[in-house]
Amino acid sequence: MHATSLQDTTAPEGVCFGCGSSNHHGLHIKSHWHEDGIHVIAEHLPEAKYCGWPDLVYGGLIAMLVDCHSNWTAMAYHYRNEQRAPGSLPRIDCVTGNLGIKFIKPTPMGVPLTLRARVEGEVARKSRVVCEVYAGDVLTAIGDSLFVRVDTQQLADAAHGRES
Repeated sequence: MHATSLQDTTAPEGVCFGCGSSNHHGLHIKSHWHEDGIHVIAEHLPEAKYCGWPDLVYGGLIAMLVDCHSNWTAMAYHYRNEQRAPGSLPRIDCVTGNLGIKFIKPTPMGVPLTLRARVEGEVARKSRVVCEVYAGDVLTAIGDSLFVRVDTQQLADAAHGRES
């Protein structure tokens, strides 16, 4: 589709099921800056096993696509805001603070999905990302979510009760 993805440039060791480049069982979502300089784009063709109702994409898959792609959009905006190349150190990481999905129309199976996301408002510790999901040319869902810039090692330590 484009040059090397944000995921492969910034986190080639990533293990996230949705977007981790090193997760052998994952979906390997690949996000790229759009030529307009505003949106971050990803494309995905759901496999038949991600069917919800007959011939329709499972809503949970759409939520996961929006979550991963929106998170990478937030991180891409942070790098750009700091005038740094994605993958430059120290690494920028964000996590989902709030995930909102509005399903507008049923999403058909067998149609390539395009995710088109942008940060709305200020790029800050907490950034709002709006992500549109298109099946072909049809808008089927919109994500309106909040992503928080974090130190992921501190989060992992806290989750496991370890001292930082």
